[in-house]
Amino acid sequence: MSARWNVRPPGSNWGDFGPDDQLGRLNLITPEKVLQGVAEVREGLRFCLSLPLDLPGGNYHDLRRLPPRLAPVVKDGRVKYHLHANPRHTDVFSDDWVTLYPQFSTQWDALGHVGSMFDADGDGMPEPRSYNGFRPGEVITGDGFTGLPALGIENMAATGVQGRGVLIDLFAAYGPERRIVGYDDLMRVCEADNVTVEPGDILCIHTGQASALLAEGKTPRHDTVENAFCHLDGCDEPLLRWIDDSGVAAIAADNFAVEAVPPREASPGKAYEGLHELCLFKLGIHLGELWHLGPLAGWLKAHGRSCFLLTAPPLRLPGAAGSPVTPVATV
Repeated sequence: MSARWNVRPPGSNWGDFGPDDQLGRLNLITPEKVLQGVAEVREGLRFCLSLPLDLPGGNYHDLRRLPPRLAPVVKDGRVKYHLHANPRHTDVFSDDWVTLYPQFSTQWDALGHVGSMFDADGDGMPEPRSYNGFRPGEVITGDGFTGLPALGIENMAATGVQGRGVLIDLFAAYGPERRIVGYDDLMRVCEADNVTVEPGDILCIHTGQASALLAEGKTPRHDTVENAFCHLDGCDEPLLRWIDDSGVAAIAADNFAVEAVPPREASPGKAYEGLHELCLFKLGIHLGELWHLGPLAGWLKAHGRSCFLLTAPPLRLPGAAGSPVTPVATV
């Protein structure tokens, strides 16, 4: 029993990796799992799984996330871009800074990104809690803001995030129409494509949405953003049980949110984003969104494969609730 909680949520793994654990299911990516991923490298081909970080365009669900703003450093009143700073030498320097919303584009969610109202101490009063019973810290605005006191993305970054990736191709099975995918739909694809998901794997879900967003650029069609492509059903209990039982270390998809938002049904007193609650709050499964999986999915299908070596560390930014990532698949 942790000093932070007396009761853990039903179906959670709080404490299973230790009372102070901040890695969750990443603990299942053992050296043996890394070697299993390395064994999938046969051709030496690499796939960049990130969108350009100024995409997607639009303002999906009014999240107030903005594209990066890049600007030059100014030194001693001079713009430090193509700057010949010292006439005694030949050096020319360029230096810049960026304002970045970490979860605007291809991203990882930190475990502290989503918590839940839960009575962890058994006093009858639910309060905000995060994975493994951690309490959110006090939010200080302005220069004093330091982000999450626990469960920040830096914990994920420190592991290197490298192991065996396994891809399930929903786009090839169901096409571009909007479809909320539950357990039966997912298993149908796995059986047809001979996909086996093992404990410690990083599961990647290809829906085709990121490829469409890349093709449409800064002004995607409303239908592409809101009314198309596959999304996992966060309300489907058999699917949620399978995610738990499968032992996956992390899940990434090429759509917004991995799960359907808005959900198939929204019930008062329950999480609006049920898959986020299960993964980030209960089980410590990091979620990746808006990964560019199309070219990799096409290559894997053409070669009768579903597994690859995945390398996907986020930025080691202490306290951040998420991070941009440039994942690399090697086959």
